[in-house]
Amino acid sequence: MMKNLKLLLFIFTLLVVCMPIVADASIEPIDEIRELIRDNYVDEVQEVVLAKGSVTEIMKHLDPHSIYMNAKEYQDFINGIEQRIVGVGVVLEEDLKGIKITSLIPKGPAERGDIRPGDIITHVNGRSVVGKPVQIAISLISGEENTTVTLMITRKGQDAPLTKKLIREEIFLPNVESAMLGGNIGYIRLNSFATETSREVEKAIRSLQGADRWILDLRDNGGGYITAAQEITGFFPDAGEAFQLRDREYGTVNYPSILQLKKLSGTPSVLINEYSASASEMVAGSVKEQKAAILYGQKSYGKGSMQSMFNFPDGSVLKMTTARFYSPGGQAVDKIGVKPNKLTEKGKELEIAHRDHLLAKLKGFRQLSDMRNVPVAKKFTVEMNMKMDWKGMETSAIELIELGGEASEVVVEVKDNKTLSVFPTKSLVSGKDYLLIIHPRWKNQQKKPVQQGVYLDISVK
Repeated sequence: MMKNLKLLLFIFTLLVVCMPIVADASIEPIDEIRELIRDNYVDEVQEVVLAKGSVTEIMKHLDPHSIYMNAKEYQDFINGIEQRIVGVGVVLEEDLKGIKITSLIPKGPAERGDIRPGDIITHVNGRSVVGKPVQIAISLISGEENTTVTLMITRKGQDAPLTKKLIREEIFLPNVESAMLGGNIGYIRLNSFATETSREVEKAIRSLQGADRWILDLRDNGGGYITAAQEITGFFPDAGEAFQLRDREYGTVNYPSILQLKKLSGTPSVLINEYSASASEMVAGSVKEQKAAILYGQKSYGKGSMQSMFNFPDGSVLKMTTARFYSPGGQAVDKIGVKPNKLTEKGKELEIAHRDHLLAKLKGFRQLSDMRNVPVAKKFTVEMNMKMDWKGMETSAIELIELGGEASEVVVEVKDNKTLSVFPTKSLVSGKDYLLIIHPRWKNQQKKPVQQGVYLDISVK
């Protein structure tokens, strides 16, 4: 008899779709699998299906998330959840000219091979990726450990394309990434709902001392363990409920959040996109319904089913859909997805959420006219509507913040009693948006403290 262990988890849907089924049919535990499907599958399965002659034939009649894996496939699946992959160590995004490298995994093959952020991949092993989804490029770049992948890239400032041959190796991706954005906005990105995710999130919150508002990034997060999702929901002060499960045995069961000592203060933002799936959708749907956060992005993937894992003595595993999950109030997710509160352009989710958090701190500030397509070496001139006494003005009164990034250091010069010149000490980033904020920390010529600050939006060409 098989070892009857059930591990409740949410899956990386997009990863599983690509997994081949290579188990040898001659040693498949088909009788045990028939019994498990008959007793545990989320829907009743007709006996004519269970009478098929192989596990492969039976699985064809179930949902695409139910799969029989041999020992190696199962380990690859777990490695995906725990963010252990084989590749070259690049973070990618789509670009009109190909696939852009946005960052590198430190000490990975790409960094050692002189790949740089900003490089654009046009071909992988001779196959063009121009105009292709980033997932296509990822599947081509990934592969077996110690094998070679050839990238053709274009680099700003160089006319001829570059060819780079890299050796794939095991990469341990950070499961949780964090940063302090300009204006004391804490940013936490979850790449997976793994076993240590909640502990890593708590560590990130503690490390970002001074953050008074938060952004949780679930974009491209395909899911993970059910307990991790309950724990992450517990970081939201107003989200007491996590989700609702429905299966054939127990019917409808509501599950609470697992409360955490540290909290995401204020009204957090959650970022989602079309590749946010499963456990990501559980968290997003829960906090949206309970008004515990504001969702930014695009409608999520729509994978609202739960799989149980049944282990066999030879190391093979049956991963089978045994339940569907819903929001705490019973809203369906499967094949529907979660809609954001604020629909944004793809790739602009973080910038828009960051701007909204900054503006929430600028109550009563006056908005000046936008500045569009400014050069990277721009000097900004700000003219007030009355004469000022600039003496004693604090340098911190003026902030230039890259949306989705950090504050830029600036030098301020007084041009006259109505005009300031603001010089960034470093070049601005091409294609990025900024917010210039001038806090009312000076007096007018009548020696009265200025009551109203100003801000303006800036886009860099």
